Amino acid sequence: MTGTAGGWRCTGIRWGGGRPAIGWLGEGRGERSSALSYGQRLAFVAVGERHCPGVWRAGKRTPCPAGRTVPERAGSAQCAECARLDRSFSVAADTNAGDPRPYRVYLAWFGPGMVKVGITAEERGPVRLLEQGAVTWSWLGRGPLMAARRTEELLRAALGVPDRIAYARKRAVRAGLPDQAERAGEVAELHARAAGLEGWPESLERLECRVTDHAGAFGLAGLPVPGRVLAGLLPGAAVVGRLAGAAGPDLHFADGVVVDTRLLAGWELAAAPAGAVTDAPLTAVAPPAEGGGQAGQEGLF
Repeated sequence: MTGTAGGWRCTGIRWGGGRPAIGWLGEGRGERSSALSYGQRLAFVAVGERHCPGVWRAGKRTPCPAGRTVPERAGSAQCAECARLDRSFSVAADTNAGDPRPYRVYLAWFGPGMVKVGITAEERGPVRLLEQGAVTWSWLGRGPLMAARRTEELLRAALGVPDRIAYARKRAVRAGLPDQAERAGEVAELHARAAGLEGWPESLERLECRVTDHAGAFGLAGLPVPGRVLAGLLPGAAVVGRLAGAAGPDLHFADGVVVDTRLLAGWELAAAPAGAVTDAPLTAVAPPAEGGGQAGQEGLF
């Protein structure tokens, strides 16, 4: 990604085919994406003001009717009105209980002591796991939405795992994870415990443990320890670096800077001038939590 011009606004990271890309929204021109490759140089500046991208639903985007601006450092690029509309018909917010699609229940591992149970529409495959930055994971079951939701709640309580883990905690441990065999073993052990529980809904099919690892997709081998993370953009602020890896919404640069692409959404981005360096606001990456990753859960994921 070198930036774009002519009214194309960033919509954040997209995961497809196991690879990251940056999405763009052009007024009256639909959407497109720019594929990302590890090792490439990224250099862009923010242009103008940050605007709400509207609501994405059923494979179609509805533009923000008022074209509202949004705060430069807000984690979401949606204005309050579009966010309310988004949540009014949302599986995550339990406002779309009638969704007829089949769902899958999964077990996702993000780091030592950081495991969660969640659900995703079967048609999305592993995309949800990539979006959340799950390093290692396995399916647990499949079935109707409400059966999947009840199973999720049963397993969370019985296994003592959350349904949400803050991105900041995932980010802090990503560069120093145990080897693949160890993390796969932790997922397999929890899967076996889950399979042995009573009370699963009869309409939910249990799935055998097949552990998948995303270390390759995320470029985690040799990933630099994150030191600073983007705190927001300002008009004219530049972000420059070489892409070392990506996980969830995060772009990891070779110099230890992490770009949370949720903060890019809503901005028009243009190529940075020659010789530009990162001068966008950065903040220190919080160190890993003592005694594991389950303390202080926050945020949607």
